[in-house]
Amino acid sequence: MHLRFLGTGTSTGVPEIGCRCEVCTSADFRDNRLRTSAMIQTDDGAHILMDCGPDFREQMLRMGFFEPIDGVLLTHEHYDHVGGLDDLRPFCRKGEVPVYADATASSHLRTRMPYCFVEDKYPGVPLIALHEAVPGKPFFIRTTEVMPFRVMHGRLPILGYRIGGRMAYITDMLSMPVESYDMLRHLDVLVVNALRIQPHATHQSIAQALQVAAKVGAGETYFVHMSHQAGLHARISMQLPPHVHFAYDGLEIEC
Repeated sequence: MHLRFLGTGTSTGVPEIGCRCEVCTSADFRDNRLRTSAMIQTDDGAHILMDCGPDFREQMLRMGFFEPIDGVLLTHEHYDHVGGLDDLRPFCRKGEVPVYADATASSHLRTRMPYCFVEDKYPGVPLIALHEAVPGKPFFIRTTEVMPFRVMHGRLPILGYRIGGRMAYITDMLSMPVESYDMLRHLDVLVVNALRIQPHATHQSIAQALQVAAKVGAGETYFVHMSHQAGLHARISMQLPPHVHFAYDGLEIEC
């Protein structure tokens, strides 16, 4: 599988509007972060989009991508993860785009975007086929198995996904139940959030993310969903252990 990080920033993005800190004014392109998302190309040629935030349109233009999207995996309903769903419209010209979310996120989407789910749709609205993803119940996108699992975003239950058996994608997590750790054995690649240096009420700090990385023991771990308070990419990267990396927008890896 091939994974491209489309965005690696937190809900405000980096630089944050109005901020003049050393990260927000950095000339290093790796410190410029759109909202967190990724595109996976599976071994059978399917394209899977991880979340669809408000920077989705820009991310597709930067990537130069206009292939069918075979599935969108939503971790949860917060705007920085679903705010770009309306921009799926060009990808719906050849039919519906399957979108997978848990029951809570699905309910929020039906309320937030009712025009997508009425019987008599206005011409031009995105054609979204909404499917419920249930923790512990696998499904397939083409021939690739996707296993949803539960993680906690503070007190909000959200989803992580194990894809193709070899990689897992988690964002916005603070903690994870034991049964979810059991689903993350023998990974080649783990993608997981690491918001900043200081603790946060609903997201992992870098130290907490390092603990999760050590516990899961994937071959390689990539941190995402970093704020400007995570520090400069070049500086923090030198402090990380082997096989743990700060991801950055545009980074491409094999899983």
